[in-house]
Amino acid sequence: MATFLYRLGRGAFRRRGLVALLWVALLFAAGFGAATASAPSSGSFSIPGTEAQKAFDVLDKKFPGMAADGATARIVVKAPAGSSVNDAKNKAQVEKIVSDLKGGPGKAQVASVADPYQAQAVSRDGSTAYVSVKYTVTGMELKDETRDALKDSGTGAKAAGLTVEIGGDALMTAPETGSGEIVGILIAAIVLVITFGSLVAAGLPLLTAIIGVGIGVSSITALANVLDLGSTTSTLAMMIGLAVGIDYALFIVSRYRAELAEGRARDEAAGRAVGTAGSAVVFAGLTVVIALVGLAVVNIPMLTKMGFAAAGTVVIAVLVALTLVPAILGFAGKKVLPAGTKSKLFGKGKPAGTEPKANGGTRWARFVLRRPIMVLLVGVIGLGAIAIPASKLEMGLPDDGAQPVSTTQRKAYDLLSEGFGPGFNGPLLVVVDGDKKLADATEARIKGLEGVAAVMPPTPNEAGDASVITVIPKDRPSSVETENLVHTIRDGSGDDVLVTGATAMNIDFSQKMNDALLPYLALVVGLAFLLLMVVFRSILVPLKAALGFLLSVVAALGAVVAVFQWGWLGSLFGVEQTGPIMSMMPIFMVGVVFGLAMDYEVFLVTRMREAYVHGERPGQAVVTGFQYSARVVVAAAVIMIAVFSGFIGASEQMIKMIGFGLAIAVLFDAFVVRMAIVPAVLALLGHKAWWLPRWLDRLLPNVDVEGESLRKHLEGSAGSPDGPDKDRELVNA
Repeated sequence: MATFLYRLGRGAFRRRGLVALLWVALLFAAGFGAATASAPSSGSFSIPGTEAQKAFDVLDKKFPGMAADGATARIVVKAPAGSSVNDAKNKAQVEKIVSDLKGGPGKAQVASVADPYQAQAVSRDGSTAYVSVKYTVTGMELKDETRDALKDSGTGAKAAGLTVEIGGDALMTAPETGSGEIVGILIAAIVLVITFGSLVAAGLPLLTAIIGVGIGVSSITALANVLDLGSTTSTLAMMIGLAVGIDYALFIVSRYRAELAEGRARDEAAGRAVGTAGSAVVFAGLTVVIALVGLAVVNIPMLTKMGFAAAGTVVIAVLVALTLVPAILGFAGKKVLPAGTKSKLFGKGKPAGTEPKANGGTRWARFVLRRPIMVLLVGVIGLGAIAIPASKLEMGLPDDGAQPVSTTQRKAYDLLSEGFGPGFNGPLLVVVDGDKKLADATEARIKGLEGVAAVMPPTPNEAGDASVITVIPKDRPSSVETENLVHTIRDGSGDDVLVTGATAMNIDFSQKMNDALLPYLALVVGLAFLLLMVVFRSILVPLKAALGFLLSVVAALGAVVAVFQWGWLGSLFGVEQTGPIMSMMPIFMVGVVFGLAMDYEVFLVTRMREAYVHGERPGQAVVTGFQYSARVVVAAAVIMIAVFSGFIGASEQMIKMIGFGLAIAVLFDAFVVRMAIVPAVLALLGHKAWWLPRWLDRLLPNVDVEGESLRKHLEGSAGSPDGPDKDRELVNA
């Protein structure tokens, strides 16, 4: 493979104009498709195989006009102290809200508006009432005039002295990432300038990463409605694609500069950089793709699509690194080198008979080799301590109760809890697929259950062969008591009685994520283990990589729990409201972080493997790997942390939490696991680290990541008229 990549990189360098033109054309084509496509919706959400989803399917079939997946809103009205919403003056204001929503702007998207005085939506003390609104489309598909009409519906009531707040998913808008991602890119630029000492070399990874992400995100936007992709899909693809795009280009540019430092011609340096570092990029990219595509085993369409879309962006980042990066290096000439140098990279050139000056990576590797047990214990114990909060992980799906206290959604949530009880914000929908007799029997049984605050009479469909019963729990939606109530109703019912609603869906979703975590871990870690075994020709090195990842990801989950669930340092990260960790967070972190962690493992250990294969002792190979790779890996990690941290400023709680989780996971994995635990373990293992049974060595394909076959190929073609020497003459001419 190294020989093929060498030819690919050298060919891209030589035909740089054509290669650059093709990528620019792809960018414009994807941009045109995104610009002409309709705005993406929120994407449909389903959980195949769960009782909550089966109930929604029955609702769609037996109640066709109900618009079960349509947006909902609740306009909560509270009377001033000493008065009641039943007073004639206040009642007139509430009824005006109802009439305005029924006949005002955006009425075409309104499915129903419930008058609180007819729907018994007035609290017992008369202080609070709410108007329920049902729409025919999802929250993301609401027109601006419809949403504005909802927001303005309580203006008159507010002027009359009433408190009016609005809750529900009808106020849902596309997540805003804020200016944080711009700050992340600026930090990445500063790190690149410091690392390379050249504005051209620093700008190149940013330019190519932006082009790759532009193509990926534009393609997702163009296909969003066709493939039913959610509004957050492009944000997550941008987050991951930008980070790996910069890193992969950084690896290629760094190796290119190292080859120039050896005195090679520019086209030869580009070919060798892609043939060696490019091999690491390909396998690092494959581990990320495996982790993201593996999300399909969870069998939740939304998560599967997010994984495939992000994986597509990673594939583009790999192709950009292998082709566009060497092409732009051709345009840049020797401007990629630090000012005032001609063939030197960070002072690591190796003129004949001289020994390069020990850099920070070399000194650190030698320190670890002298004290491997101490470094190993400090790293493992430190991450283990941070991981402790993960044992108290509570999972759930966010609702309006998780919104910042300053939002109208949160205020509406609190008003409903005060006026109608904590369980009112999480009603259960019991779908009875049968006649009136079965519905009445189900209602009577549920009324006698502990934990039930109220049970609404069954609402039958037109055919009379199905009914819906609304059950109000006594406790808040995310409580253990409410979860137990759902299980109790289900356990005492037959197949014709199904429990759904947002609360039941949350419970089923969390359970499905829990059930899928171990199979997903086995699939992703197993496939990546085999891949790394092929790359490193070793059993213990991939095993060490997998165990180190598990340690870093559990520590990252512990940090997420401490900040977002317990509130430690929450204000520092803009966490206004603590609550359960999103159900998809652990499995998503496992997938993404595993792929990203393997980037550093592959790039760092590949140089060690290369040195070991070429005759160096195990300890010296570790030092050599750090000498040439440590600075680049540190820079890549800082860049990735900066990019992910930029998304902590997002308005969407899910994006904020994922940005923090990925940033802290990369911090732990790159600086503790890869830079400390890995060399310590390799130092203790010695030659055993690179052991592979002979029978297994014969079975595994030889992908030549260390470039041994490439070296032989180049040595054999050195005297050929069309070999590297001839290429050097053509380029230098």
